Amino acid sequence: MSGAGPVLLVLADSLAFHGPSRAEPSNEPRLWHNVAAAALGGRAELLAGYGWTARHAWRGLTRDPRIWSIMPTVDALVLGVGGMDTLPSPLPTALRELIPSLRPAGLRRAVRDGYLAAQPRLARSLALLPGGGPVALPPKLTVQYLESCRRAVTTIRPGIPVVALLPGVHRAPAYGGVHAGRAAAERVTRAWAASAGVATLDVRTLIGAHIMAGEGNPDGIHYGWAGHRRVGEGLAALLAPALLPDGAGSGGS
Repeated sequence: MSGAGPVLLVLADSLAFHGPSRAEPSNEPRLWHNVAAAALGGRAELLAGYGWTARHAWRGLTRDPRIWSIMPTVDALVLGVGGMDTLPSPLPTALRELIPSLRPAGLRRAVRDGYLAAQPRLARSLALLPGGGPVALPPKLTVQYLESCRRAVTTIRPGIPVVALLPGVHRAPAYGGVHAGRAAAERVTRAWAASAGVATLDVRTLIGAHIMAGEGNPDGIHYGWAGHRRVGEGLAALLAPALLPDGAGSGGS
């Protein structure tokens, strides 16, 4: 660990950089990864994107040379992906991600607007199927990619603590209020984490009431500043025993 304090490598989705009204720069101090790093006296290095699943995080980790350059300094790995994996995906993810590539622009806009209009209704209908219908990434694949990320980082930085954030909750009209895939994903993620020696942070417990009370972003998914603070303080409390000499952070949940 450097004299400047621990370095947290955070692989995440937009929940890490979106606030109550907009996306924020990654160094905004109120974002949860920065709240955690500040409580531990260090800094966070964020690799994240909109809608990222665990598969996106793995691709980012292996393709972003900026992350390779900081890897020798990393003191903890935070796997803040997996939540978006649990969202309904009436259209297979591979096809949905091709929509921005459609040409001409008029066709792209028509397909995008049509899909966004149909998604809530389709999600509610498919939720009636056994298992709750298709999700962005099945839990089995989520944990495979999480394990790939963990193994890659700890091969370079053996012995560092690893934390996985469990799926949170949402009240998003865009998904028809459906979150049938969350429970199965949490169950599989907990089992993988226990077998891999990974700590878990129960995001639902920390921000469930915050989201369901409408205190977060109006989209029903992203956190307000109070939610970011709770997640950051909870993460800091989980990491403090491994990263601080006295084992005590300045935050908690």
